[in-house]
Amino acid sequence: MRMQQVINTSNYRYLKFTNFNELGFWDYYTLSHQNEINSAYKIVELRTVLKQRKEIITINDNQSYKRCRVQIQGKGVVLRDKVLGKEIKTKKQQLCKPNDFLVAEIDAKVGGFGIVPKELEDAVVSSHYFLFDIDTSQLLPEFLGVLVKTNGFLKQVKSTGSTNYSAIRPYHVLGYKIPLPSIKEQENILKEYNSKISKAVALKSQADNIELEIEKYFLDILGVEKNTQKTVKKGLQIFQFKDFTRWDVWVNQSLTNYKNVKPIQFKEIVIGKPMYGANVKGVQRKSDTRYIRITDINENGTLNDEFVSPEIVDDKFLLKENDFLIARSGNTVGKTFLYKEQYGKAIYAGYLVKYNIDTSKVAPEYLLEYTKSYTFKNWIHSNQRVAGQPNINGQEYLQAPIICPSMEEQMKIVKEISAKRELVQNIIKDRDYILCTAQIEFEQKIFDHYAD
Repeated sequence: MRMQQVINTSNYRYLKFTNFNELGFWDYYTLSHQNEINSAYKIVELRTVLKQRKEIITINDNQSYKRCRVQIQGKGVVLRDKVLGKEIKTKKQQLCKPNDFLVAEIDAKVGGFGIVPKELEDAVVSSHYFLFDIDTSQLLPEFLGVLVKTNGFLKQVKSTGSTNYSAIRPYHVLGYKIPLPSIKEQENILKEYNSKISKAVALKSQADNIELEIEKYFLDILGVEKNTQKTVKKGLQIFQFKDFTRWDVWVNQSLTNYKNVKPIQFKEIVIGKPMYGANVKGVQRKSDTRYIRITDINENGTLNDEFVSPEIVDDKFLLKENDFLIARSGNTVGKTFLYKEQYGKAIYAGYLVKYNIDTSKVAPEYLLEYTKSYTFKNWIHSNQRVAGQPNINGQEYLQAPIICPSMEEQMKIVKEISAKRELVQNIIKDRDYILCTAQIEFEQKIFDHYAD
């Protein structure tokens, strides 16, 4: 009879043992991080609660389809677009169902996965996505949607396989391990989590209402009204040659009515010529010079925390107090930023245009607020080129209409709006704190650690 040798693994400080039938990955990092999962609940592989589903359809050129995508950082599944079948090049697509677990092959390592919402039923995705049915008798889809955003889960995903190869395969997903409370316990944990989320949603709604108040205040004080009915005139139309800035039928189709005010052109408050930014690579390191890109600029005109340094610093691109930047290309065309010395030494990237503002005619802070308003954004929408990427070049921006009341009135407007924006920022901070707390508390209930 052959004797089976039993090894007492507790005697080994460095050597770790794993049963052959539990091996899903053949690399140290994945195995070691999977072994670190600690929880009061039973630990299971996702293969026990997920099953890959491939429902392939052939795209009909004459039919309309919803296409969905997953956002990175665990932000979930959203609508990408609605298109006719003839615009979809790959005719074999996968069909999504509500509560599917959707994983992006490439973006999974940066949180590219989530639960398909009800409104995206029958949306299609390419073969670069993986779809999984969830066994709802063991695992609630909403619970999984929150769990996959935790550090305890993400640590496994980030360490999967070779660090030089970012793609995730279905067997990787099925091999990930999760703590699995009972359905009743999942419901109770979600109840506490959703209670906090509801408070955060209410705060976001409050902030949005204040933003609407700011917009209404700005329009009222400038004497501007929205024309929500865009009429299409038929027949011959006559325009003044001096009013043309571009030779296409879409330009100047504005939905803004100016009441008793006459805007000036942006070029009247600009000194010198527009200047495009540096065409250099950004590197992930701290230095004495920041490289400001379009993606670094928040919608409210501030900078985010993603500090990137320029590979090469050319002094001609160094920003000075009150330099004004406008994005000229991409989905963020028209995004604006006012540079202040408090941001530190910085140069700006090539898809941004710099303008030197005449501060005797306009307060830079007022100009920033104006470019966040409906009036300016409507001009952007009416004047951007739609072939390929949206684009407005540096010279075209000089034709933008700007309403410039007296300097005293400008400062009054800035003071009023700044107070409201500060209130919005405080509300958003409270909302973010609640969201963070909800996620941390959820993770602490599931894992014995990681919620740090």
